[in-house]
Amino acid sequence: MKTMNCKQLGGACGLEFNADSFDEIALMSREHGMEMFQKKDEAHLLAMNEMQELMQEKDAIKEWIENKKKEFDALPEN
Repeated sequence: MKTMNCKQLGGACGLEFNADSFDEIALMSREHGMEMFQKKDEAHLLAMNEMQELMQEKDAIKEWIENKKKEFDALPEN
């Protein structure tokens, strides 16, 4: 199991997620993001806007995800 926090995953806070795979941790991050969106959390809304801008560039989001997967893979096991 490995740990990444919201900020490492493009979010705005230090909430930690623990998972065995990058896909699992990405899902947890998305769910947290949706919760923060519903709460209209300003910091998270700003982070979401930055991610939206990144998605406008053709391969930028793909590259970002690949880099986050590599970062996850390089983390030590908890």
